Amino acid sequence: MQPVPAKLTIGTVTIAPATVLAPMAGVTDTVFRRFIRNLGGCGLIMTEFTSADGVLRKKDQKAKRYLHFYEDEHPISAQLFGSDPQVMAEAARIVEDLGFDLVDLNLGCPAKKVVKCNGGSGLLRDLPAIDKIFAAVRAAVKIPFTVKFRAGWNDEEIVCVELARMAESCGLAAVALHARTREMGYSGNARWEWIAAIKDAVKIPVIGNGDIRTPEDACAMVTQTGCDAVMIGRTAPSNPWIFRQIQQYCAGMENAGAGNGHVGTAASGCPVERSSTGFSHGATRSAGRPTLSPTLRKHGNGAADVVSCLPRIRRCLRLNLIARSSRPRQISDHVA
Repeated sequence: MQPVPAKLTIGTVTIAPATVLAPMAGVTDTVFRRFIRNLGGCGLIMTEFTSADGVLRKKDQKAKRYLHFYEDEHPISAQLFGSDPQVMAEAARIVEDLGFDLVDLNLGCPAKKVVKCNGGSGLLRDLPAIDKIFAAVRAAVKIPFTVKFRAGWNDEEIVCVELARMAESCGLAAVALHARTREMGYSGNARWEWIAAIKDAVKIPVIGNGDIRTPEDACAMVTQTGCDAVMIGRTAPSNPWIFRQIQQYCAGMENAGAGNGHVGTAASGCPVERSSTGFSHGATRSAGRPTLSPTLRKHGNGAADVVSCLPRIRRCLRLNLIARSSRPRQISDHVA
C-alpha cells in the first residue's frame, strides 16, 4: 500500500501531513479543533459549517461562535453554506479578513433543514447555480477557495466528475469528495471509485472522504484512488488519535521499506498509540461529568472519552496552558 502523502499544497497553503479534520456540526468547535491540533498528525482543521447569511448578520451569535479561532489553529479553513452568490461572496470576504487560510463551500450536508433552503447537498441538483457561486466567491477572495461535496443526489444523478471539472475551470484550488450520495446519508459503504474518477478528471488536488476508521483505511484509500489527501470525520470524535496513528503508521511503512510496514509501526522516537477500541469507557463516566449531547452521542460510545475531557481542556485553555495565544479572532471584529 501507499502511505498518505507527507504534505499537500493548496494554493499558497502547505498542509503537512496530508490529513484533514472534516467539518462537523456540533463537533469541530475551537476546543475540539485545538485538542486535535495538540495531539498532532493533522495537517488541516476546519470549522463547523456556517451559514453565509448568518455571517452577515451582526447579531448572529452562532455564526460568531463557529468562526471563533486562535492563532495556534493555523492552517485552518472556514466552511460556509448558502445559495446566494453575492451573500456567499461577502461572507467569504469576512472569512478572509478574519485571517482564515482557506474558505470552503459546503455542498455535502444532507440535513433536511439545510437542503430545503437549497444549501448543502440540495444544490447538487442545480449545477448552474453552483457555477455562479463558484465565480462570485473566487472573484471575492485571494485565499484558496475549495469545495466539499457528495457524489450526487442519488445513484441516478451522479454529478461528482462534472462538478469537479467545473470547480477546476472556475479557479478553485482543491476539491473534497464524501463518496456517498445525499440519499445515502451516512449509511452504506463509501464508493471510493468515485474519488478515483475525480482524480482522473482534474489536475487540482483531490481530497478523499468516507469510511476511514484506521491508518490502514487511509493508506488503502490513497492506494485505490490516488487522492492527494484524506479527510476524516466521524472517526475523529471517537478516536482523536487517528491522525497521529496515521502519521506513525506511514512513517513505519517508509522505515520498513515501501509497502512493507506493519500495523502500529511507529516513527522513530514516537510511541505507538493505543487503538480506539482500547478506551476504558467506565473510567470516564464518573459522577458529575457532563452527559453527551445528542449530536455527539451519534458518533459512538468512544466519544464519551473525549467529550468528558473537554471541560478540563476548556479550563486549560482559559488558563493559557495549552495555547499561548491571547485573543481569538472573532467575526464581530469585522462586521460593522
